[in-house]
Amino acid sequence: MFRSTSGELAAQRQSPQRKLNLWSAVLIGVALVVALPVIVVFAHIALPTDGVWQHLASTVLPRYLNNTFWLVVWVGVGTLVIGTGSAWLVVMCRFPGKRIFEWALLLPLAVPTYVIAYAYTDFLQFAGPFQSALRDIFGWEHGDYFFPSVRSLGGAATLITMVLYPYVYLLARASFLEQSVCVLDVGRTLGRGPWRLFFSVAVPLARPALVGGVSLVLMETLNEFGAVQFFGVDTFTTGIYRTWFGMGEPVAAAQLAACLLSFVIVLVLLERWSRGKRRYFHTTNRYQQLPEYVLHGWRAAAATAACVIPIIVGFLLPSGILLDLALTQGDSLWGARFIGFAWNSLSLSALAAIIAVGTAVLLSYGVRVHDTALARFTTRISAMGYAIPGSVVAVGILIPFAWLDNIINTGLQAYNGQIIGLIFSGSAFILLYAYVVRFLAVSFNAVEASLGKVTPSMDAASRALGQTAGGTLRYVHTPLMRSSLLAAGILVFVDVMKELPATVILRPFNFDTLAVRAHNLASDERLAEASTSSLAIVVVGILPVILLSMAMRRSRPGASS
Repeated sequence: MFRSTSGELAAQRQSPQRKLNLWSAVLIGVALVVALPVIVVFAHIALPTDGVWQHLASTVLPRYLNNTFWLVVWVGVGTLVIGTGSAWLVVMCRFPGKRIFEWALLLPLAVPTYVIAYAYTDFLQFAGPFQSALRDIFGWEHGDYFFPSVRSLGGAATLITMVLYPYVYLLARASFLEQSVCVLDVGRTLGRGPWRLFFSVAVPLARPALVGGVSLVLMETLNEFGAVQFFGVDTFTTGIYRTWFGMGEPVAAAQLAACLLSFVIVLVLLERWSRGKRRYFHTTNRYQQLPEYVLHGWRAAAATAACVIPIIVGFLLPSGILLDLALTQGDSLWGARFIGFAWNSLSLSALAAIIAVGTAVLLSYGVRVHDTALARFTTRISAMGYAIPGSVVAVGILIPFAWLDNIINTGLQAYNGQIIGLIFSGSAFILLYAYVVRFLAVSFNAVEASLGKVTPSMDAASRALGQTAGGTLRYVHTPLMRSSLLAAGILVFVDVMKELPATVILRPFNFDTLAVRAHNLASDERLAEASTSSLAIVVVGILPVILLSMAMRRSRPGASS
């Protein structure tokens, strides 16, 4: 009897260690699979460039650095101000149109940046309707007035800001919704008004989410290609494309991509260093209906204007321009073929969102359970795919999978004299793989920020009550992270809807999406025809954005329906 009991106790003591090792192995394995394209790209760094890199450094590299720096600063500050301010207004204040703004502020996410760039160029150029109307009203002629060019660094930064601010807004709103009434009540007890409460309590608690949102904005800005190329602004991304596809120098392009990725890593490390050892936890489970500040008079008008302007500039005006073009001219292929385009975009976006969010939860929780230097390093590497241009990620995937297809076909030919063609590199599987690699950081930042606010004492209490690591994730963490998981799903879904470079390179034969169709037409200056596909992207993507935004509001514990 005693021996049996001792054996059972020994098995119980060893069981957690075995589970921990298994979890660590799964974590590292998933991270390495996701990081494969990044590893392939970095493998090109050591290869010789035959003087191409030296030529780039002495000619165009300073211009790339200058334009990229100012673009990142402008967009980062603008999106932080607009996203955080609008999120606080719709969560904590009551003013006319609040319920509409909750989901309407997300609408710019559904529109590709390059399409908005085309629309505003058509609208604001000298021969466009806006300047034509000014000349008709005031009787001006050419040279009588100054009008800033939209095709400039400032124009690109402004339009990119108006498209990307929902990244910050969505994560900030999710963080504000998750904040406890107790913390806010303490701030009021200490005599802090709405503004001081916002800056001294709400923003510090939301810092991980805000940093995650701004990080996504910065990486998306560094990756932006369509708008900056159309506006003639040379950045690192346009340089990578030009070096790889124009000069035919993939090694030098990969080295430029590595520089870009290193810049992102430095930004992340600087933020973590500035944070120091501070942590941001919720120490209570008191989640009641959040109180609202009722705004009247000029305050209500100012709040409404602060929410309306980003929606008009980022969505309504460009959509109106595209709608007018679509109704007056449009795409001659509109009809049954667009059902196929829409289905391809919708199905790929939904699958990629589910896989990316699930993988992000696995990685972030795996590091929480087994926090080692190797686990942190592999997860960080796997989340850096977002900082690499989509075409570079595609090539980083295509190289190993094309090699694998070749090995399989060579073996089959040697065995029975037949080949079966492209297995991985010509299927939708490799396209989904590229989406997960490309946009894993989108979901990972949101999930990590939300998970990091759950105090470790909850894990300890759950494990003391007999829950396994998986049970703790399912019954404790997931309910607390519902808003952030939905936010991550929205971001990945809409990003995949708009994704272009990797889709063009990796899509199967005769497999087009709405984004591919829109870009092909717009790049040929056939904006009127491209407007139809662009509007179709909005129609397909807008309904999930609205529904998930409403679900986010109801997901807060204690929220009223």
